[in-house]
Amino acid sequence: MSYRRETRASKAALVDGYNSIEEGGLGASSSYSSDITEHENDEALDSLKDRVFFLKQLSGDIHDEVRSHNRFLDRMGNEMDASRGILSGTLNRFKMVFERKSGRGMCKLVGFLVTFFILFYYLIRVLRHSM
Repeated sequence: MSYRRETRASKAALVDGYNSIEEGGLGASSSYSSDITEHENDEALDSLKDRVFFLKQLSGDIHDEVRSHNRFLDRMGNEMDASRGILSGTLNRFKMVFERKSGRGMCKLVGFLVTFFILFYYLIRVLRHSM
């Protein structure tokens, strides 16, 4: 606290010296006006400290949020890579099936069954809505 008083005293001396120089050295400076401006400066400084503290907290929160999102995106990227590996393996198996003549017949049969079940599903759905 004494440091603050010393700072205030030195600031007041500077302001008083500046005022006396401005007025031509007549020494008519007022300590009351310097106390008011000092008080306003302290209030402005306190307000600025509060704003800086708030911005520091806000930037810390943003940093934490960004770090959390980066971890989430990394996990999602790893899962996508794993899915890509599984999908490419499945596509390679389909290629092997299509290359065999018996595999083509099997694919036609699977296609027919899928089409049959889709038509059956829509038929049941239409009948339910018409009742």
